[in-house]
Amino acid sequence: MSSPAPSSSASPIPKKRRLWPWAVALALLAAGGWYASQRGGPPGGEGNGNGNGKSAAGRPGGPGGRGDRPTPVTLATIGTADIRVQVPAIGTVVPRNQAVVRARVDGPLLEVAFTEGKPVAAGDVLARIDPEPFKAALAQARGQLARDAALLKNAQLDLDRYKGLLAQDSIAKQQVDTQAALVQQYKGTVQADEAAVRSAELQLSYTTIRAPIAGRAGLRTVDPGNIVKASDAAGLVTIAQHSPITAVFAVPEDRLPAILQRLRAKQTLAVEAWDRELKTRLAEGRLLAVDSLIDSATGTVKLKAEYANRDGALFPNQFVNVRLLLDTLAGVVAVPTAAVQQGARGSYVYKLGADGTVAAVPVKLGPADGALAAVEAGLAADDKVVVDGLDKLKDGAKVEPIDPKAVDAPGREQKRGAGRPGR
Repeated sequence: MSSPAPSSSASPIPKKRRLWPWAVALALLAAGGWYASQRGGPPGGEGNGNGNGKSAAGRPGGPGGRGDRPTPVTLATIGTADIRVQVPAIGTVVPRNQAVVRARVDGPLLEVAFTEGKPVAAGDVLARIDPEPFKAALAQARGQLARDAALLKNAQLDLDRYKGLLAQDSIAKQQVDTQAALVQQYKGTVQADEAAVRSAELQLSYTTIRAPIAGRAGLRTVDPGNIVKASDAAGLVTIAQHSPITAVFAVPEDRLPAILQRLRAKQTLAVEAWDRELKTRLAEGRLLAVDSLIDSATGTVKLKAEYANRDGALFPNQFVNVRLLLDTLAGVVAVPTAAVQQGARGSYVYKLGADGTVAAVPVKLGPADGALAAVEAGLAADDKVVVDGLDKLKDGAKVEPIDPKAVDAPGREQKRGAGRPGR
């Protein structure tokens, strides 16, 4: 009798148990190979190929890679220049003169005779108020003056007649004295009437409103047909003088001695006004006055500068950057401010050496004037420093000088990307 056949379900279980460690090992080997191909082989290995055909020598930063290539930079040669010693400040443009034109009498506004935003001269007619009520008041004052003047004349004639009779001893002296007092009374009344006439004439003249100063008229606040009053706070219009014009700014109190020293020496201190971005010089004027007090809260003192402003570049209440010129340093060593870096030990620049490498050189800077700063120590004329490409440099790095004009030349970007499809 044949032996019974083994169960069909018993053989697959041991076979699975024997194969799964090999499957795990193969998976780990495959993952390691993929990782090695992505890293380009082990560090320092030569000839370890990968799926991309790259070796360790061709990686960026490796031997023969970008790390050994000179860094392209733009250089500038240190020279000498005249550096202006300036005091920077923030200022506000203020009209040289400003007046709010108000009505001095009450009444209906008949006419506005000025054009908003246009210049006006001192004495120009700006507006007119209905004059009829003031003409009537003037006529009444003149009539009262005429009546009292006639009474004075009659009293004076009586006094002269009484004095003649008194000389003849025909009347009592008391009557003469009474008549003399009446004459004086009428004289006082006539004087009061004359003042009333002048007052009425003045009130009538106020119905014609004239410009008190020369300047630019602003926007009117009242239209014809409205009742205007002398008590109106807003007035009719504001006139501001634009030429000349001033700017008020504050400087630190430690700058005050140098400023006062030059003012006592009768020196004219130039003051420049620049726009918000410090890109455009709006006007150049002179220092006009120094305030009498230092602001103890801020430690600053206010100064006022005057500008001719014939081109109208400055406008009242405009924000400006002010530069007060104190002195000029002639023929000093100057470095472009673009080359100066700040570190833990202060200011430094990357200076080009004879071997084509750069070194971080500490510098002591003086006053700055625009794109240049005076050098007190650390550099000399004809030294070369890096002004562009600083973010890629370190001490001792090898550099390759490039021409910034060639970098920015038209068509250079197209040439760079000509061999790259889809760029």
